[in-house]
Amino acid sequence: MADELLRYRSQFPILERTTYLISNSLGAMPQGVYEAMRGYADIWATRGVRAWEDRWWMLAAQVGDEIGALMNAPPGSVSTHQNVTTCQAVVASCFDFSGKRNKVVYSDLNFPSVMYFWEAQQPYGARVHMVNTDDGITVPIERLLDAIDEQTLLVPVSHVIFRSAYIQNAKAIIEKAHKVGAHVVLDTFQSLGTVPVDVQALDVEFACGGVLKWLCGGPGVGYLYVRPDLGTKLQPKITGWFAHQNPFGFELGPTRYSEPPFRFMNGTSHIPALEAARPGLKIIAEVGIDRIREKSKRQTSRLIELACAHGWRVNSPRNPEIRGGTVSIDMPDAEEVCGELLKRDILVDYRPKAGVRMAPHFYTRDEELETAIAAVDAILKERAVTAK
Repeated sequence: MADELLRYRSQFPILERTTYLISNSLGAMPQGVYEAMRGYADIWATRGVRAWEDRWWMLAAQVGDEIGALMNAPPGSVSTHQNVTTCQAVVASCFDFSGKRNKVVYSDLNFPSVMYFWEAQQPYGARVHMVNTDDGITVPIERLLDAIDEQTLLVPVSHVIFRSAYIQNAKAIIEKAHKVGAHVVLDTFQSLGTVPVDVQALDVEFACGGVLKWLCGGPGVGYLYVRPDLGTKLQPKITGWFAHQNPFGFELGPTRYSEPPFRFMNGTSHIPALEAARPGLKIIAEVGIDRIREKSKRQTSRLIELACAHGWRVNSPRNPEIRGGTVSIDMPDAEEVCGELLKRDILVDYRPKAGVRMAPHFYTRDEELETAIAAVDAILKERAVTAK
């Protein structure tokens, strides 16, 4: 049966010369980014400072709405930032950790950057409770839920684990947090664009991520969803002139907060990155995340089948319903194998305690999975001969 999604393949130049299985780290660049960057340069060159009123000032909010549409977020509820760590810092700045409700709960499979941030909040009163996991693949849901109690303030967790692609039960985590009065910060970096996300159905307070992976948007754009009932109440301490009611009044003294999404922004927005993000967002919206998800489940299942046929350890869930878009394969000498694959223009990455991560996307051909696995087998055979 023909793969209809491959008709988008020609829009991604790098696919002509590589086997691109690294969209979990950096999505392939759409051809449209060239035109977007040209448009950015042209308006700057021809309109100068007037570019702000013509286009630039509202761009952060417009891109936020484009991202928000992919996760059923209401218009005006998604602000844009440089990265996820900044997004979580903005959330943290809305809360006081000096009282009894100061506990921050997450697992040891969270992405390290955000863990570093939350650890750094301990001198300000945050009490970090990191739930230990057993197999390096899944998060024991009951153990995590038990850790969320009446002293918990925030639960910053990954929707999809970056090492293993395990999909956490976000609904159960959010329901438990609500039961005890805690707030969930759902990191959708490894889900949005390949796994359906509906922030309204989940009733989550905060969701954050970035566009550079599955959304094919490039680095420099993170997004922060704030549930609308909180969006008009919270007062982030990480703030700036974009968040002020009258930014061009240049008033002295404390800020007067604007309405969302600007309320959660701070300094001058990152215009080139926002422009570069739009072509990928447009394509993802057109393709449809539901269709991407169905193809992803099929192709990741095939990767697991191929890896298991060679006897290699797979550090991702076998069940496609709880597996995101990545398969982590821990073959012998995995880090060295990754380096050799890169030399052969088979683009993957290596992560400790995971192995070689392979991440097909909607533009991936089925035969490219076979190509990658065959290359691994050839590399291992070459290494065995060399070792003799």
